[in-house]
Amino acid sequence: MSESDGPKQVSDPEYHSENHTAAQTCGWTANSLRGEGKCYKFAFYGIESHRCIQMTPVVKCNERCVFCWRDHAGHAYELGDVEWDDPAAVADASLELQKKLLSGFGGNDQVPRERFEEAMEPRHVAISLDGEPSLYPYLPELIEEFRDRDITTFLVSNGTKPEVLAECDPTQLYVSVDAPDRWTFDETVKAVEDDAWERLIDTLDVLAEKDETRTVLRTTLVDGNNMHHPEWYASMFQRADPDFIELKAYMHVGHSRGRLDRDSMPDHEDVRAFTEDVMEHMPEHDYLNDVPVSHVTLLSKTEDTWVPKLRKDSEFWERDPDAEAGD
Repeated sequence: MSESDGPKQVSDPEYHSENHTAAQTCGWTANSLRGEGKCYKFAFYGIESHRCIQMTPVVKCNERCVFCWRDHAGHAYELGDVEWDDPAAVADASLELQKKLLSGFGGNDQVPRERFEEAMEPRHVAISLDGEPSLYPYLPELIEEFRDRDITTFLVSNGTKPEVLAECDPTQLYVSVDAPDRWTFDETVKAVEDDAWERLIDTLDVLAEKDETRTVLRTTLVDGNNMHHPEWYASMFQRADPDFIELKAYMHVGHSRGRLDRDSMPDHEDVRAFTEDVMEHMPEHDYLNDVPVSHVTLLSKTEDTWVPKLRKDSEFWERDPDAEAGD
């Protein structure tokens, strides 16, 4: 259905949307098209930024994180009146929105024609633009829909719906762990639901049971807020037994500037030092990598952190969409 047929679910004018599906051009996508660098997800995991869609199937959220750059006023998540599109429609909308968003780069002299044509055939989707994706009732099926189209999926969740995440098997599953204890969680995340902390703990146990899906715990570090007790973070991380742990600096941008001071943004050196403190309590995660320009670090059990199918000699990159269309 089109956006005009029902209640408006996406109000942010910066997003391109179709009903409750929204997409936005990531700055790193634009940079990659112009040959000006790639997202840290390339360095860590092999994601090609110019071929990655940043989208969400729902912009509503059940948390009000102090560090979030979004406008909380638009996140009220009464969803009873939403007419949900099916997964195929959401996937179609995501692809079409991405093509519209990037169409202008086709006439940019800084963008090689071959790279632009590659961008018109996305191979990755980051389900992470806004809101909480697990509020979309067909999220597991959406991930399958993208997989059927040979598109990798990176899903980012706040962990408040463990029963949904148990059914989701994306290429890589991120869960935010933004506090090492209940009090800090309440002060930092400000969840709408009273049992959000308990459900996050349940989600850690769900991740520990994932055998095929690559799992990542991600912490946004806010100086003077949640950047303490590295040993407590390590205890939570170990409970989930993730493949990777990302610790990233809070960035003083967007609507977060009305909630936090600029001093709340740690330097990269502080992020790396805190990561090393966490690492001391996690002997299995003994490989440390970082991308200073993005103020992010990575802890891993192995030095080889790329998604196997994203290596350059993989058949994943040999797909011929024209041939597939004729099958």
